[in-house]
Amino acid sequence: MLRIARPTDDLDALLHFYCDGLGLEVLDRFADHAGFDGAILGVPGAPYHLEFTLRRGHRVGRAPSRDHLLVVYLPDRGRWQAAVERLLRAGIEPVQSENPYWDAAGWTFEDPDGYRVVLQREAWSAEG
Repeated sequence: MLRIARPTDDLDALLHFYCDGLGLEVLDRFADHAGFDGAILGVPGAPYHLEFTLRRGHRVGRAPSRDHLLVVYLPDRGRWQAAVERLLRAGIEPVQSENPYWDAAGWTFEDPDGYRVVLQREAWSAEG
């Protein structure tokens, strides 16, 4: 199981991006857990989660660079196209990647905190 967790200043905006746009589901949500609100997102049964937390009265700011990426490999053309269309329908437009490598075979989208998600139209390979 893998969980990637990070703070945010706007939990609702991230839920729109990752759920309405990227198609993840809210698997759990919590409020005022030791001063933190949050949500755990993912696909039911999948071995990974994204967790976003909001600490009241604390500001975390935006991503430190435009090259902080979450890369999703979607080698099936139909699944890739459906994912891109879902993001576009949610009003989320692609951005040019900081590293042109990602634009060659994918599209990059920026979440409300400035972190980026690449939808890659290829299968991942350990050989590069």
